[in-house]
Amino acid sequence: MRALRLVVAAYTVLVVQPLHAQTTAIRAGRLLDPATGEVTADQVILIAESLITAVGADLEIPDGTVAVDLSDRTVLPGLIDAHTHMCSGMRLEQHFGRPTLAVIYNSTPYRAIRGVIRAREVLEAGFTTIRDVGNAADWADLAVRRAINEGLVPGPTMLVSGKIISPYGGQQFLPTEHAWLADKEYLFADTRDELRKAIRLNAHQNVDIIKIIVDDQRYVYSVDDLRYIVAEAADAGLKVAAHCMTERGAHNAAEAGVHSIEHGWYLSDETMELMKRNDVTLVTTEFTADVLREYNLDEETSRQLHGIPVERMTRAHRLGVPIAFGSDLIMDFDDMTRGEAALSLLDSFVESGVPPDAILYYMITEPARLLGMEDSRGSVAPGYYADIIATTDNPLENINTLKDVRFVMKAGEIIKQRD
Repeated sequence: MRALRLVVAAYTVLVVQPLHAQTTAIRAGRLLDPATGEVTADQVILIAESLITAVGADLEIPDGTVAVDLSDRTVLPGLIDAHTHMCSGMRLEQHFGRPTLAVIYNSTPYRAIRGVIRAREVLEAGFTTIRDVGNAADWADLAVRRAINEGLVPGPTMLVSGKIISPYGGQQFLPTEHAWLADKEYLFADTRDELRKAIRLNAHQNVDIIKIIVDDQRYVYSVDDLRYIVAEAADAGLKVAAHCMTERGAHNAAEAGVHSIEHGWYLSDETMELMKRNDVTLVTTEFTADVLREYNLDEETSRQLHGIPVERMTRAHRLGVPIAFGSDLIMDFDDMTRGEAALSLLDSFVESGVPPDAILYYMITEPARLLGMEDSRGSVAPGYYADIIATTDNPLENINTLKDVRFVMKAGEIIKQRD
């Protein structure tokens, strides 16, 4: 009995008594604030487990602290990609640039496994948070998010949308006898009852956002439809991301007050002004011509299509529309990881005339606000998660240094550290 009491006492000490949190101290040669564009030299960042506890020049470093020397680096918050598809991947030689074939050939378990691989790739590239907006078969995105949250696999903090809600047909143009092929990707909803059921099905699955298709068919969701969607989603505590590829659909979405318009390649200045008034964020998907060629498009078509979002970005930046970076990649590349491919879209921002300080704001500060994380991510400050990256050069002077992130920390855990 005495031996049993000793075992119980020991167990109580191990389980009940709080353990000392591991502390880490990062010595940052240059600390960059993407919200203001300010750079502060020779800063120390103290981290206890997953959170930043102090930032300053002359901080006392406790005994036993793990030291990380980034004194020759520029340190900044982790990047945020507000439009990803981790569980969607086509290969030109297999699917000929046709998403429907990728749906047929790739099972849900396979897509979840590929999603795990891509999640690790984007994290290692410097994206510590992503918003994944569907095309994940039967809830593979939720499985990847859970595996990351439980520490089974490495990956960014991941917000997911579950199944995309759409007018009949979704983004596919299938004969009605084969419309069932889109069931894994979409919830077709045209009436109020169908919309409510689709939103509640996603909410029941514990998604983080509602993703809708507004206008990929000849018919679009009306302003009243979209206001109803926004209200129903809000009742479940969810924001609405609206895929819009026409001016008509985007104007309806902006007037209805969705939280973000995805793509918006054909936005008029009038709709952009409406977005500003209603605080609707434009989530850009600025494909380069090289990326577009991977979709089995010829060089001339790729060049012309690339010019559309570039011109739109130039106007959106000039008009002061809220902008958040989104990669929207669904292709797998032979010579780039998913993270590297996402960062190649920086070239489109540069081509649009967006300066480096604004690019950083669009890749960190604005998406953190859109995702409702502005008080926990997107800044290297006390109380924020220790989502931190470091680059060789100052991105304000050389934005392409983001394509070669040398250090990645997510929630206090070092993911990558290279000389």
